[in-house]
Amino acid sequence: MQKENYSLDDLDFAILSFLQNDGRMSFTVIAEKLNVSIGTIRTRFNKLIDEGTINIIGRVNPDKVGFRSYAHIAVYVRPATLKEKVAQKIYQFPEVSFLAMTSGDYDLEVDVMCRDNDHLVQFVDALCNIEGVHQTKTTIYFKVYKYAQPDLNLLKHNNNNK
Repeated sequence: MQKENYSLDDLDFAILSFLQNDGRMSFTVIAEKLNVSIGTIRTRFNKLIDEGTINIIGRVNPDKVGFRSYAHIAVYVRPATLKEKVAQKIYQFPEVSFLAMTSGDYDLEVDVMCRDNDHLVQFVDALCNIEGVHQTKTTIYFKVYKYAQPDLNLLKHNNNNK
């Protein structure tokens, strides 16, 4: 359950950075590296979980487990009043790894991971059958060079100005 957001401080960001590098790092090791008590790390960690700032997951390498077809799909919705309904339907597909409303030439941006190109074709066919999907434009990723979490260090400058 997500509660009201609280302001993250340098210690929270440090904990998050350690966990991004090694999600199995023990509270003891994090506490030693940050020179604080294990109880402090445990309390902060639990608050980060309760606030919905982090979720504990096992992140797999899609290629290593059999996803051989990655694609970016631009979706054009007509009439525009159906954007939310179309997005809600696309959200339900298990192949979808990223979904966002956009500005510009198209309405929705969808990234998918499929077993192979046949699976991708089936997905695009299903996508085109959603009421309101006027057109799609699919770009296949031949090779993914970077698949990462956000770099929390990018926020340090802004965080110190608050």
